[in-house]
Amino acid sequence: MKDQDNKKAVLTGVLAALAASSCCIPPVVAALAGVGGLGSNLSWIEPFRPYLIGLAIIAIGYAWYSNLKPKKEDDCGCAIEKPKWFQTKLFLIGMTLFAAISISFPYYSGVFFKSNSPSKFQVNKGSQLEEVILNIDGMTCAGCEHHVNATANKLKGVQKSDASYKKGKARITFDKSIVTLKEIEEAIEEGTGYTITDYKKKNNE
Repeated sequence: MKDQDNKKAVLTGVLAALAASSCCIPPVVAALAGVGGLGSNLSWIEPFRPYLIGLAIIAIGYAWYSNLKPKKEDDCGCAIEKPKWFQTKLFLIGMTLFAAISISFPYYSGVFFKSNSPSKFQVNKGSQLEEVILNIDGMTCAGCEHHVNATANKLKGVQKSDASYKKGKARITFDKSIVTLKEIEEAIEEGTGYTITDYKKKNNE
């Protein structure tokens, strides 16, 4: 019975760790697969992230406690049963590392995105640079920022994109003689699944 409890604790911890970052995983999956609209599907989970992390820590902590606490001596002289694979310390170490990697996913998710710097953009005499601040609904982590920046920077004419999930905004500088604001908005919404609720223009002339 205790072995089953230990197994359930590990499973609960791993699932909770995965769920804690499930709001951040879709943007990466969408970017790698080239599928738009996945970015904000699980953004509703973000407010529960601290509780899921706490559950993961408690569950895996219990599994470690059960594994490390002294075992009762066998007075009957019976043969000691060999631990099953899911009862070994090696398995528990692996699951603990997996949970830690899952929980910290938002902080290193940027490595899955291509460079946030737009390629081959040149400012010349005919450039008509304009800066716009977009209010974006749906961003929940650093991965969302990278997703927005990578999507915007794919557009020819975009000079720079600087998104912030904490502020719910993206500051984009672009050449309006090459790309329009509407094209940028459509690319971000279709490519990420987030919603642009408002914007503010600022001419850089």
